[in-house]
Amino acid sequence: MNDSNSDTLTSEQQQEDCSACGTPLERGDLRCAICGKSAPTRRNEVAATEVVKILRCTGCGAAIAYDPKKQAPSCSFCESVMEIETLEDPMEQTGGYLPFSVTPDEARAQLQKWLATLGWFRPSDLSTTARVQELKPLWWVAWVFDADAIVSWAADSNHGSRRSAWAPHAGTATVVFDDILASASRGLAASEVDVLTRGYDLYSARPNPQGADGATIEQFDVQRSHARKQVAQALEQMARQRVQQNEIPGTKFRKLQVSLVLQNLVTRRLSFPAYVMAYRYKGQLYRLVISGQDKTLLTGNAPYSQAKIAIVTLGVVGLLAIIVLLIGIAQ
Repeated sequence: MNDSNSDTLTSEQQQEDCSACGTPLERGDLRCAICGKSAPTRRNEVAATEVVKILRCTGCGAAIAYDPKKQAPSCSFCESVMEIETLEDPMEQTGGYLPFSVTPDEARAQLQKWLATLGWFRPSDLSTTARVQELKPLWWVAWVFDADAIVSWAADSNHGSRRSAWAPHAGTATVVFDDILASASRGLAASEVDVLTRGYDLYSARPNPQGADGATIEQFDVQRSHARKQVAQALEQMARQRVQQNEIPGTKFRKLQVSLVLQNLVTRRLSFPAYVMAYRYKGQLYRLVISGQDKTLLTGNAPYSQAKIAIVTLGVVGLLAIIVLLIGIAQ
């Protein structure tokens, strides 16, 4: 991160390096995430178990910050009822919040613009008739990590196969992962996260939420050890993709095996701004998610015009009937 933010995000930067491999140790680490060496005891750490209260959605499982002023509110992601849950195990904590730069009015206007660009198969009056039912600002959570890794791989490829269909290949590669995001959100689907993450400014993070009053704050709800397993799985999947794209010779391959050895791992835990919007068209509710920093990044569902689909279907059937008739006449 740049120097302007380094003084504010202190919770993410209270680190010292592992004496064995040099990997940064984070607050609360008992062992190094890379080599497993025991972390030194820190004087300012409290040994008592931290008790955390969250609101857990009974529908999608999302966890949000507990506010005693709210009594069983509905989930900002799926509208199901929230229940209070107490967690006694040490949990991941957000280290910074990316601020909202898109206003609610801009988000509403972008909905109408998006509806007007969905194509001919949508209802003709969709953009003018649809009305926003509810607009909820929220911060959803994810890990952002940097890592250096040595990747060993083996696979069969059609390169150099000669008379056989396949030939064995293997190799190693050094892969640098920079600002890689792994979602920890239960409320947003992976497809929604893929769209939103394209336009966030990671260096705009601040220690406190800014830019949206009354926004829902999603919480990390996994322990550090489990979180690192999820990060490791994400790294392995990305390493596999890079091997497929850059390392394996030939045009076809099979039986790819990948082994990953991390040399360094630095993890940040950030909260990302977004709007979850519910809009109504002719009595039916539909959902749209839009980035809180780039209004052009959005994803959602919308109705189709059954009448237009029926017209096209009848037209295709009619055209096929004419073709069959002409073929019959020609014979």
